[in-house]
Amino acid sequence: MFIKDPCGITCIIITYAAVFYADYVVIKWIVLHTMEGSLWGTLNAVAFNLIIFLLTMSHFKAVISDPGTVPLPQNRLDFSDMHSAESGLDLDWTICTRCETYRPPRAHHCRICKRCIRRMDHHCPWINNCVGERNQKYFIQFLVYVGILSVYAISLIVISWVNDCDNCDVDVLMKQRRIMHSIILLLESALFGLFVFAILTDQLQAILSDETAIEQAQKQGPYRPHKPKMVLLSEVCGRQHPAMWILPCSKLPRKLDLPLIDHDV
Repeated sequence: MFIKDPCGITCIIITYAAVFYADYVVIKWIVLHTMEGSLWGTLNAVAFNLIIFLLTMSHFKAVISDPGTVPLPQNRLDFSDMHSAESGLDLDWTICTRCETYRPPRAHHCRICKRCIRRMDHHCPWINNCVGERNQKYFIQFLVYVGILSVYAISLIVISWVNDCDNCDVDVLMKQRRIMHSIILLLESALFGLFVFAILTDQLQAILSDETAIEQAQKQGPYRPHKPKMVLLSEVCGRQHPAMWILPCSKLPRKLDLPLIDHDV
């Protein structure tokens, strides 16, 4: 599912430009200049690119995955008597007059996607998609990997400054370039790190309170009885072992088995 939204497309380009610039600085100006020929440098290069690979996979899946779009009816519905129609719905289903369809509980209409999304949290321009029932797991994984990458990059920069080798950057111009790129990456990592930390905190709080951002804004309150925290997390991240939650290749946590609604009510 890819939305032709200029803002979202621009944010995706900025995201990958920032990630690949971080990889360029770490490999060329940190590893090759301050850890050249050492096992430590090889390990850091492999680990840094592994995180980038996982980040890219989770982001790609968050972008292209259907967030939980409510299917449109095959025939045009008649909403001339909305009150009688609503009384015939099961499970507190409601009517979306924009999509001209019935929608299940906790589904909301996105003005950018122009569709109703199941358990919609918000529309995120950084993935150019809604964060909903089917892709929230990938969105959280993306935030985690960006945070890890930011902390890792800052750590490598600090280590390269503290343990600067005597034979490195004999050329003054090369040393100035390395310092310039390191400072830019340091600022970028700090900015993105704080940004994703704030969003990740909101996401986890929403999951553990069983209340999406839209529901919090509308003060609708949680829809379900109190559940243990691990149960709430597993509903988003999957039923497999928690150690597998961090992998973007694991299965989706939910099945969209929608109850059948009689569109002729």
